[in-house]
Amino acid sequence: MRLIVSFVLILFARPAFADQRYVLSGFDRYRVGASELNTEITYSGKETLSVARRGHQSQYMARATYVRSDESGKSPGQASFAATLLPSGEQHDDTNADPNYLTVLNQPFAAQLDAQTLRDLEHLRGALPFDFPSPMTGGTLQGSLRRGVFAKVAGRQVLGVRFEAAGPMRGPLPDHPTMSLTGTISMQGVAYYERDSALLLALDATLTILGKLDNDKKATPVSIVYKRSLRAQGAPQSVKEAASSPPR
Repeated sequence: MRLIVSFVLILFARPAFADQRYVLSGFDRYRVGASELNTEITYSGKETLSVARRGHQSQYMARATYVRSDESGKSPGQASFAATLLPSGEQHDDTNADPNYLTVLNQPFAAQLDAQTLRDLEHLRGALPFDFPSPMTGGTLQGSLRRGVFAKVAGRQVLGVRFEAAGPMRGPLPDHPTMSLTGTISMQGVAYYERDSALLLALDATLTILGKLDNDKKATPVSIVYKRSLRAQGAPQSVKEAASSPPR
């Protein structure tokens, strides 16, 4: 589910902050035809984001523990993701042991923004168009960013940033490489950044694939949905969006 959007993926070499803890949740839902393949997998757990300075670089590390549940039962899991912020502002992914896209560093938006980007978002009016590589097909998705509302997460002032994008999908199904489909892929969601630290405190992201199986005379329909949510520890599951302008 990871995108590369230069406007929001630019991190900043900020002073180190205390470890940020999150509660994570999500699900994967597969529907192929009426009965050929109908699966739902849910995830729930916790994770910690830490950052360390190494000269002019910042190293981010996210570690998660979770429970994976499906029709066969529940099983524990772990995930980790490490990334380095270079002096140029480029993010380099060091290690990715997060195949289920559960860590904060493996999401559509950056874990932290620079101060100028956050200010630009606060003053954004209307939609900002952008193109980016599809996370699964290698093609291009077209979308837009919009400034969301100001709210509170775990008692901290945040700014919401909304995104949506869509494009064609053709190729093997995720996690089912023997099946190939033609259809569309779309993403939408909202991220909430703390106004003081520009740290990501909450995120809801959904990826949807709709299509039909290739080389299938019955034109079997396919529906796949991936949803991921993160909340700063202590925050309610629902973010209460209130003001449309900065609180005084």
